[in-house]
Amino acid sequence: MKQNSVFRKEALNALEGNWGTSVILIIVFYVITMAVSWGGAFLCKPLGEAGAIISNLIALVMLPMSFAIIVAFLKIFRKETVGVAYLFAYYKEGRVWTTMLLKAIYTILWTLLLIIPGIIKSYSYAMTEYIMKDDQTISNNAAIEKSMAMMQGKKMKLFLLDLSFIGWIILALLTFGLGFLLLMPYMYTARAAFYEDLKAELEAGQTEEVVIKIEE
Repeated sequence: MKQNSVFRKEALNALEGNWGTSVILIIVFYVITMAVSWGGAFLCKPLGEAGAIISNLIALVMLPMSFAIIVAFLKIFRKETVGVAYLFAYYKEGRVWTTMLLKAIYTILWTLLLIIPGIIKSYSYAMTEYIMKDDQTISNNAAIEKSMAMMQGKKMKLFLLDLSFIGWIILALLTFGLGFLLLMPYMYTARAAFYEDLKAELEAGQTEEVVIKIEE
């Protein structure tokens, strides 16, 4: 695979001319996320423990939008047009609801065992959204399992890509969070670049295997 510095450079190239759209997507996504999260917590607070459970259930409404924000930056990386309406594009797709719910449940269960296994599994599942975008028929465990297969031996590389943004994260924090409006598109698009390279590498490997079998 390419060096992580190349993924970052490719991300910046893809974002050129798309920064305005990218920032608007991030603002809308996080404003709605905070409204749902804080609003649900505030309304359910008088209900005690039952309210906490209800608040978490309310937060599930963000699952399709969480899917959309990841896929939106894959589209931006591919130089495709994306608008704010795209954030709401997957609310009618049952496979997105079920797959994102399963992914969340699996990650939480692993995290309950120990923090580190939970983090590792989150990287195993990291390609799920991209896989579903490119394969309109795949869903649920099939999509998650394919992500796990793709990330075999690649989890550390993706982790290091995320870690390479630590300096920018610190700077964003020093701006009272405003810097994240630019940083998040950068990070999302770099991950999209990672997926595209990983996908191409695996497809090239499969083609090579077919050629070898034909020659045999």
